[in-house]
Amino acid sequence: MENSRRSFLQQFGALSVSPLAFSSLSTSDWNQTRSFLENQKHRSDRDIVRDETYWKEVAKAYHVSEDFINLENGFYSLAAWPVLEAQWQHIQRVNEMPSYYMRNYQWDERNEVTAALAEFAGCSVEEMVVCRNTTEALDTVILGLDLDPGDEAIMCNHDYGSMRAAFNQRARRDKIVNKVISLPLHPKSDEEIVAAHEKAITPRTKVIHVSHLVNITGQVLPVRKICDMAHSHGVEVICDSAHALGHLDFKIRDLDCDYWGTSLHKWIGAPLGSGILFVKKEKISKVWPLLGDDGFADDDIRKFRHFGTLPVTGHVSIMDALKFQDTIGITNKQARLLYLKQYWTEKVKETPGIIINTPWEEERSSGIANVGVANLKPRELADRLMDEYKIFTVAIDNEAVKGIRVTPHLYTSLDELDQFVEALNKLNDKG
Repeated sequence: MENSRRSFLQQFGALSVSPLAFSSLSTSDWNQTRSFLENQKHRSDRDIVRDETYWKEVAKAYHVSEDFINLENGFYSLAAWPVLEAQWQHIQRVNEMPSYYMRNYQWDERNEVTAALAEFAGCSVEEMVVCRNTTEALDTVILGLDLDPGDEAIMCNHDYGSMRAAFNQRARRDKIVNKVISLPLHPKSDEEIVAAHEKAITPRTKVIHVSHLVNITGQVLPVRKICDMAHSHGVEVICDSAHALGHLDFKIRDLDCDYWGTSLHKWIGAPLGSGILFVKKEKISKVWPLLGDDGFADDDIRKFRHFGTLPVTGHVSIMDALKFQDTIGITNKQARLLYLKQYWTEKVKETPGIIINTPWEEERSSGIANVGVANLKPRELADRLMDEYKIFTVAIDNEAVKGIRVTPHLYTSLDELDQFVEALNKLNDKG
């Protein structure tokens, strides 16, 4: 461990600087950038998506390390400068009156954030609580539902490991039965995906877990159609939208899922360690909270917000992340992220030896994609991209997908994607 740490510090010694050195803009500079972006909001996403002048202006709001090209923004998408600046001010304010603030002001501000999030995400404040991440949100539901021995849960081989681990714990502890279906990398239709889920349903099926935007490939699933099908069989649906909110243009109410979770430190760009748990109002009383709480009724969503003392400054900074999001607009953001994915995949999709593990159709894909090289294992491909070309990606190597996840961000330039394509072709030629 110590050798790994020493190697990291030697490689990225330039990163060891004061946090304040990461402020890439002054307030006046940001005001100019914000004014420019606000004046462009009347333009359609089709018009703005290829306007590199516009996106270079957006990129000014992000301070990104120059030591490597970051194409792994899925784990944690960095916050924009105005969000970092606001969080620093919140830290100073709370630290000046610590317990007094926590006892007198924190819940007023937390409630304001929840109201803004509910409006943005499309649900009632009586159905939403802010938590730390998608895993905490959905594991609360998975571990809190009353399930009897022999009851069945359906999930997919592409689902996030933490949720599958929670279901596996239920299987060991409560003897439920987990049925894992295979998701096609290039489905022919929505009906193919819906049918795969429906085929697994039996009279003992109680719940289906579905990923909205698959984290390892970027495939977008027809959640509403799956929910409609499941409900027709009396089956509930848990939806993992970790990568969807702030990436795709949708509202929770459009999905009609019963339980839903997301991470705000991904595509919303909120401070690290923030997320949402949504539970349909009529379902709240069915779920036990992760931590015991005697302060609220069984049908009160607030019973789920008992997590002990948390860093409130990150929580209240969510409001600033939403403001920055609004400056760009979700339709523009979704269009740009998809354009970046299409830009680089179009350059390599016909190349022998290069394998794209993500659907081509716009309605089934997002800014995330997965690519493999036939003669390289995912870990070797990711390592060589970093070691030889200073391009950071993440290896995905499991029974369902073998490749690297490539996740550009709004600050990613076309030149950086061209460098990635060139590196990928060279590694494919070398083998």
